[in-house]
Amino acid sequence: MIANVKVFRPIDDAMSTDKFIAGYAEVLKVYGVTRVTSTQKDWRYNPDNYIILFEDENEDKALGGGRIQIFTPSQSLPIEAAVMEKDPKIYDVIRQFKHHETAEFCGLWNSKEVAGHGIGSIFLGQVSVAICPMLNLKSLFALCSPPSLKNARNAGFEVIRSLGNNGTFYYPKENLLATATIIKDPIELEYADPKYREGILSLRNNPEQVHHANGPKGDLVLNCRIKVVPRK
Repeated sequence: MIANVKVFRPIDDAMSTDKFIAGYAEVLKVYGVTRVTSTQKDWRYNPDNYIILFEDENEDKALGGGRIQIFTPSQSLPIEAAVMEKDPKIYDVIRQFKHHETAEFCGLWNSKEVAGHGIGSIFLGQVSVAICPMLNLKSLFALCSPPSLKNARNAGFEVIRSLGNNGTFYYPKENLLATATIIKDPIELEYADPKYREGILSLRNNPEQVHHANGPKGDLVLNCRIKVVPRK
């Protein structure tokens, strides 16, 4: 299978945004989740949002994606609304970083067709950190599920242990756990696993490249074209 990887603003590509939203909603249905803060649609009309999308090269469908929502005076982060009822301290945590160009990596998903290839929590995470300098971001939040937490930490994210139960919450349902994390050095990547750091820097230095991912269903070729519209 061959997939194309691109980064775009929702305001610049409504059709691809619709694919991203539909794919994310379909995955959430599998887990019986109908209400997640990052699924709210107001962000699609805000220029300070970027989508990372994997599309099947031969079929008109999305295979996975994630979104970066940048904190601005008019746009808070999804993690704030998600965690506020559980622990109001999230408000103060985010405000510590608001003057340092912060954002949240959210809405992460991948379809069954590419499950097991590692493009979800591994490759998407690497792309999200790789483009931080292009967006002038100095930090990046993420609310991780148990399966994605290890890969997030490998990418340099740290658990925010001052929140919830040592950083964890029941979200988006009482039987599902989520962990609040942040990467404070997306540029130098001091705390990233060396192998993950190498992958992130490769994407950062060579945003147009071909990546090969192996999985139980065969090989997946990713054609990366990571061109980012600069923020004004």
